[in-house]
Amino acid sequence: MRIPIFQVDAFSEHQFKGNPAAVMPLNAWLSDEQLQQIAAENNLSETAFYIVDSDHIHLRWFTPTTEVDLCGHATLATAWVLVNEYHYPEQTMRFKTCSGLLTVKHDNGIFELDFPANHAKECSVKAPLLTAFGETPLEILSADDYLLLFKDEQTIRELKPDFALLSQLPLRGVIATARGDTVDFVSRWFGPNVGVEEDPVTGSAHTVLAPYWANKLDKTRLTATQVSKRSGDLICELKGDRVLISGRANLYLKGEVYLA
Repeated sequence: MRIPIFQVDAFSEHQFKGNPAAVMPLNAWLSDEQLQQIAAENNLSETAFYIVDSDHIHLRWFTPTTEVDLCGHATLATAWVLVNEYHYPEQTMRFKTCSGLLTVKHDNGIFELDFPANHAKECSVKAPLLTAFGETPLEILSADDYLLLFKDEQTIRELKPDFALLSQLPLRGVIATARGDTVDFVSRWFGPNVGVEEDPVTGSAHTVLAPYWANKLDKTRLTATQVSKRSGDLICELKGDRVLISGRANLYLKGEVYLA
């Protein structure tokens, strides 16, 4: 069996920036074991598998170690493949996922993801969060991930987390964030629990970050940069209980996977 594979750098208009995702169109679902094995072999933070039917695009996401409920950059990468490699005819793509119906609109190379907002709340502080970064957070909240506020952008850039400590935490991952020097906010995301020590650009984290910073800055449209080594740029807009996350993407490779 031969399956097409594409690797797309999401949330950047430049190669070798943003977050690389593998995208693999299928005609029918493989077994969960096969999907997980392929994702492990790809060894990227996410591999997206999709099937197109008459009404929706069925979409699933896998890290090298587990299936996840939501992934922004691999959704953007999938939308890029559908538009640029398969000439998908509609301006709006509707993805059926385990997080419900997600839509992506495209216009002139910009892809706008429409995701549910995720509001961080006060939480019981877990001891590893106070020591894992060598810097005490100003605020600790939680949603699907822990959300840690630090004093400034330079602090975020210089964080060197203890991944052994972070792996003791019960949630998916940890978002570190601060006001940006040239954008509204910056962030980094760490997820040793799902096999990704640091994700270059995490779209799903911005479903938490956008409502948080919209409230702090009293504005609904926000510019953001995830200041990982690769880095990536996003525009976020809070619309009621939804977050619109926009960015560009760039093709790195395409080929075929051979399954015995």
